[in-house]
Amino acid sequence: MEREDMLRIFFVGVGGQGVLLATRLIGEAGLLGGVPVSMSEVHGMAQRGGVVESTVVLGNRASAVIGEGEADVMVAFEPLEALRALPKCHKGSLVITNTAQIPPFSVTQGASKYPPIDEITTILSRAVGNFYTIDALNIALRAGSEQAVNVVLVGFLTGLMENYGNKIFPSLDLLTKATELIVPQKFLQTNLKAFEMGYEESKKIR
Repeated sequence: MEREDMLRIFFVGVGGQGVLLATRLIGEAGLLGGVPVSMSEVHGMAQRGGVVESTVVLGNRASAVIGEGEADVMVAFEPLEALRALPKCHKGSLVITNTAQIPPFSVTQGASKYPPIDEITTILSRAVGNFYTIDALNIALRAGSEQAVNVVLVGFLTGLMENYGNKIFPSLDLLTKATELIVPQKFLQTNLKAFEMGYEESKKIR
């Protein structure tokens, strides 16, 4: 968050949450704005709800790899995955987590327990400089599709970047254009609505 010539964004979630589409949207919007973009993705066992990680680096850096303590921004689609990925962040990182929980396989099989959400958010908020939660699933459902959680989170991040005055992150107009280019026509209106609702949610923050 300190540097204006580069922004390293780390995404983490589980299979089926649209992590990779969120990454593409920001990468495409960055390119539309003439900003150098590097992206990478790591697939887990997506079809079984496994972990999915991806990165997008905006600015003059050749590698898309984000090492330990290097993420300027982390967007977590699931709270426990946010906790697991916390070592990617540093004290000045901005972290967003969706509050909707998806219990991992070990929890559903009774081998372990899902930590209380309050414990997770307390740890996260104490570890980084800027921490936000959002019930992206609820907003996506109100927009018309639970599949739009990813776009809600991108909209929320876009608004926060505006709030912080970040110059390298793509503008609202560029993100909207990227959504129109990437999202299939039959899902477009729902996704644009979800994006707008996520964006507006960020403007409620004082």
